[in-house]
Amino acid sequence: MSVTDEIKAKIDIVDLVSEAGVKLRHAGRNYTGFCPFHVNKHTPAFVVWPETGTWRCFGECNEGGDIFKFVMKKEGIDFKEALQKLAARAGVELPAYRPEKPEQKETYDRLRKLLEDALIFYRSHLLNHADILTYLHEKRGLNDATIETFGLGYAPQGFDNALQHFTQRGYSEQDLVDAGLLSENESGKRFDRFRHRIMIPIRDDQGRMAGFGARIVDPDDIPKFLNSPETPIFSKGRLLYGLDRARKPIRAADQAVIVEGYLDVIALHQAGYENVVSPMGTALTEDQLRLLKKFTRRIVLALDPDTAGQKAVLRGLEAARSAMDREGELGFDARGLLRNEARLQADLRVASMPDDLDPDEIVARDKDEWKRLIENAKPIVTHVMDALAAGRDLKDAKVKNQIAAQVLPLIEDLPNAMERDTYRQQLARLLRVDERALIGAQAQGPRVRRARPVERKPARESAQVAVRTPSGQKVEGYVISVLFRRPELLYRLDRLLQQYGLLPLETEDFEYTDYQMLFGLIRQAVEQDQAEHHEFVVDALPESLRGLSRELMTQSEQLDPVEEKLLEELLRGVIKMRRVAAGENLNQLRFLQEEAHQAGDLRAASYQDLVLQHTKLLRDLDQANQRISLKRFQ
Repeated sequence: MSVTDEIKAKIDIVDLVSEAGVKLRHAGRNYTGFCPFHVNKHTPAFVVWPETGTWRCFGECNEGGDIFKFVMKKEGIDFKEALQKLAARAGVELPAYRPEKPEQKETYDRLRKLLEDALIFYRSHLLNHADILTYLHEKRGLNDATIETFGLGYAPQGFDNALQHFTQRGYSEQDLVDAGLLSENESGKRFDRFRHRIMIPIRDDQGRMAGFGARIVDPDDIPKFLNSPETPIFSKGRLLYGLDRARKPIRAADQAVIVEGYLDVIALHQAGYENVVSPMGTALTEDQLRLLKKFTRRIVLALDPDTAGQKAVLRGLEAARSAMDREGELGFDARGLLRNEARLQADLRVASMPDDLDPDEIVARDKDEWKRLIENAKPIVTHVMDALAAGRDLKDAKVKNQIAAQVLPLIEDLPNAMERDTYRQQLARLLRVDERALIGAQAQGPRVRRARPVERKPARESAQVAVRTPSGQKVEGYVISVLFRRPELLYRLDRLLQQYGLLPLETEDFEYTDYQMLFGLIRQAVEQDQAEHHEFVVDALPESLRGLSRELMTQSEQLDPVEEKLLEELLRGVIKMRRVAAGENLNQLRFLQEEAHQAGDLRAASYQDLVLQHTKLLRDLDQANQRISLKRFQ
């Protein structure tokens, strides 16, 4: 992950824009408001997309970008200053200059290729092991299609099956260690990490192989679940199992559900509940919640009835995390979740599983029951109250005092005054005491004073919108890589665009900040005559772009030697970039127009004008594509 990507992952663009004085209103799957960059503010044509971390004004200034572009434009500073400012806000350290190793990307790709090969290896062993297939079919209720879809496999018994298989195919033992497939004992002997276990491939949110989770077959084996070790591409605290398949369903449902087990995720997906993910068997981390926040702010934690978190509630909330940070137990730290809820402005709730059943057993019993359980999920504080009160004599004054002593500190941790009042009233009703008695107990009870978080607005609902596809980023990368290697083609490309009735290439055509910065240097290079164009760009590169520049040079090593064909590829690339962006903008504008129309809002007419502009742009782009194709056959 680059420094800029890390900063983007840790800063919520909705919070950033709101703190800059822009009043945002939740509008379906995004946020809208009045653009802070121009005077004409009759129409709220400024749109923010939380998932992609981008913004755009459809009005007078017609600009857009990410958090870096917003800060640069809002404060009138350059990219370097914006990078430093946002890095400080995100708590990300900016190294003076840390050259990327050229072989790093190749190493990661090789590890992922090895893991993909391992998936096939374990898969073949599963198909030849009838007992394990029977277990998955009959005990876990999984059908063949689901087993195939999730790539389930089986690691055979023995200490050198994977070792022998992959070393015979050209992989080194160190490759296998680096990928987490081998372990090493104190004497230095290497052996298969996974043995006689059901293998569950774990992918990152982009669908790339990262590692494996392995469940025991023999009930006497320990531990019950064994994950890949920490590797350059596998980090338990930064991954969520199933997120690669759950991204779209989470956006569609505007809700993510977190369960404890990998097989629970698989069973729920099979039952049609595809907005479900699982952590790597340890306490939830803020990084994992931030991952989900890109797709929704509504998150439900579905706890198994015997999870350590449930029991920890009864042992004392302050000790919860230390009691739960163990392999195979989903962490439920009420105080930690509340802090994350406040920091992330999310809506975190808890659903408890009934009758000592796991999630997969619930959907096997009654598919609709799962839906009801999630719909009835409770806020964290309410869940804690009910868990502490369950089965206890609430007429006993000492019991009341014990429950109040554990719940009141949680309530005081809440950043919103109205929520604190509401939960105090709820606790008073539960314990059947006067609310003033709770306030008095709170004032008199021994407790360590903590700084109360800054008062914040209630959490907004989730907002998502269709995002630019990875292919869109790939096209941008191709265009910028060619122009970086050969900046002199820019003038000819501009002339070609004008011949087809299109505007010259602009910084705003690129969605990604790094590409925008690099294109600005390319434009400067062709407008000066003091130095060779490529050398000018290289000399002017900020340190933060030097790693990217090496990647781009590698990507553009084998360009078409026929310049006319190369220019045609560039032209088609720019048209595709613009068409993707215009299509997404048009869909968004139509949504805003329909929303305004249904609300009887006069601004619907303003949106209609913008819809027509984007419709014309799409038509012009399609006509240009047709002319290019016709010219090829003339």
